[in-house]
Amino acid sequence: MIGRLRGLVAEVAEEDALIDVGGVGYVVRCGSRTLSRLPAPGDEALLHVETQWTEAAGMRLYGFLTREERRAFVLLQAIQGVGPKAALGVLDVFSPAELATAVAREDKAAVGRANGVGPKLAQRIVVELKGRPIADGPIAAFHAGAAAGPAAPTAAGEAVAALLGLGVAEIVARRVVDQAALRLGEDAGEAALIKAALQELGR
Repeated sequence: MIGRLRGLVAEVAEEDALIDVGGVGYVVRCGSRTLSRLPAPGDEALLHVETQWTEAAGMRLYGFLTREERRAFVLLQAIQGVGPKAALGVLDVFSPAELATAVAREDKAAVGRANGVGPKLAQRIVVELKGRPIADGPIAAFHAGAAAGPAAPTAAGEAVAALLGLGVAEIVARRVVDQAALRLGEDAGEAALIKAALQELGR
């Protein structure tokens, strides 16, 4: 079973990336958040991989930038009704830490925004992930945050909200804001992130 790949990014498509490892090209399925954060073609990438095998499709590789994301992907698929596509959809909307927080707050509506996840499945995800180690660090910290009320808004969160107000799809908004934040750095303000994200949209 393949658990990790380090190689050159050869191609990036809508749903997968081709990673060249010593002359062998591996097709790795990834969520849009992961694909948007991959290095440019020709640069080296490290992907944490979950290998799955089915009779219909054979072997498929699913790639993530962190071990936490791969672990969350596995936990999600252990829930009845959650397949690889829905699990990737959830991780396009949430980082593992954000998912842990949503679960701790029993925020079914937020989970239900993921592609392929309806209200009933969102309810099941929240119930079955409750108390599970989705992200690194004690899960109690997320429960404490839930009890304390909503977290203070971040510049990135406000930038995403602003783009949503302009009619940009949520997954696209998160992707371009993530790209802007990577380019500008952690201390970038809301206005700078919105401007850079709009530039990303215009490319």
